[in-house]
Amino acid sequence: MGHCLEMSTGDMRSVIRLLTSVQRTQGQERMLGIVRERCEKTDARLREQGIVLDVPVSRALEELMEGTPSANLCPSYTYAFHEVVAPHFSDTTDLGVWSRPSWFYTLDGELARHGVPSDLRPASFIFSGPPLRLPHPGDAMPQIGVLPAQRAGALAEAYEAVLDRLAPEFTETAGRLAELMRFEAEEWETTQRLGRTDDTIFFWFC
Repeated sequence: MGHCLEMSTGDMRSVIRLLTSVQRTQGQERMLGIVRERCEKTDARLREQGIVLDVPVSRALEELMEGTPSANLCPSYTYAFHEVVAPHFSDTTDLGVWSRPSWFYTLDGELARHGVPSDLRPASFIFSGPPLRLPHPGDAMPQIGVLPAQRAGALAEAYEAVLDRLAPEFTETAGRLAELMRFEAEEWETTQRLGRTDDTIFFWFC
């Protein structure tokens, strides 16, 4: 069984505002309709896969907005948060399928050996969790991670500096991350010039 890793970029503040607003604007209400439909589709997809959650994803969304989660340990809230992020952020970039997500911790060790700082190594952002408190998903997937977009340039530089010294089994993944973060760094500079607020790179591992 493989696990898919994806990333997208957007304004995380708009996501948080949708979840926490007491009185929503018309635009937020329209977006909420899209999110609710996405949550219903996720529930249907999980049922087709024979996955039964203690709290349906649609209900988890409502509980998050009410600030009253009914479970302390359940992946439904993670799925719901992802469905809030998805329509706010860019189209996803596919980072591949991994049989062992823990392999990224092995990559961490290799990067650490060559002096890459801990906050730029992949486990620190791929598995960092959401930017607000959610009930824990448990040991199972999915997992959420975030990286501030303004850190993309530093990450690209750090990986590029050591790429030719990494063991062969790590160069493809590290090189791919360096390439993507170089692009994201350029996009961040563009958003700053244009006055946009795409401040977060979002990772989704499921």
